[in-house]
Amino acid sequence: MNSKFKGTGVALVTPFHKQGTIDFGSLEKMIEHCIGGGINYLVIMGTTAETATLSREEKLALSEYVIEVVNQRVPLVLGIGGNNTQEVVNILRTNSFEGFDAILSVTPYYNKPQQRGLYLHYKSIAVVSPIPIIMYNVPSRTSVNMKPEIVLQLANDFDNIIGIKEASGNIEQVMEIVRLKHKDFLVISGDDLLTLPLLAMGCDGVISVSANAYPQEVSQMVQLGIKGEMKKAREIHYRISEFTKALFADGNPAGIKAALEIKGLISNHLRLPLVKVEKNLYNHITNLISELDSKTNS
Repeated sequence: MNSKFKGTGVALVTPFHKQGTIDFGSLEKMIEHCIGGGINYLVIMGTTAETATLSREEKLALSEYVIEVVNQRVPLVLGIGGNNTQEVVNILRTNSFEGFDAILSVTPYYNKPQQRGLYLHYKSIAVVSPIPIIMYNVPSRTSVNMKPEIVLQLANDFDNIIGIKEASGNIEQVMEIVRLKHKDFLVISGDDLLTLPLLAMGCDGVISVSANAYPQEVSQMVQLGIKGEMKKAREIHYRISEFTKALFADGNPAGIKAALEIKGLISNHLRLPLVKVEKNLYNHITNLISELDSKTNS
């Protein structure tokens, strides 16, 4: 089971029409683009998907559509999280998760729980979840950092907690988890720019934003990194690093949606409170894509 989530997962965007409705045609195009690029699995309704702005009906429609289009070609991970533990538990108890291989569940945000509260939150989820759980630690968004000792305790106490997407930006913290975890527990990069260093330390892959635009390049870099072929992996890392950095300069997913429009994959529409990147950054991303594509095609 855990090997399904080694390699490159894509935090898939949700394309919108100008009037704000979900653009299912572009979503299908994105799915085919990513699968064709050799990614290992897809993550829907994460941060990059603007899930916080989706209605319950839209989430259901999006889930059903992705399951149908993917048609079991790659594993699917569904974002299920929140800062109301009981509500998350109720969703896991009552909803159908047929078609999904795991859930990605972010640490509770806004409430600023203590470490014991984080443990009990994930324990409550693990007890009821019908499918495996990948935890998600992203302090820059949640204002709380889940410490290695809590991650390791949860990994040891619950067989269905199979990994963590680590986006703390704290390499020492990730090293501690990798050093002490049991062999089947996955440590997945949640930071595109740190993916290669984390692979060198023994991590298992990435859930990537930039792979929406360049699935083949990110997938190749990750596979090379996992195999220890660091010279070749570094070449790809440095080839795409400036592009990756630009994606986050004005927030995610504003940057990746601009890039995907430039590449002709989706229209560049976001839902408030998110807005499009500034013109100067848009032009910078355009130039970086032009450079990348010319190198790829040469």
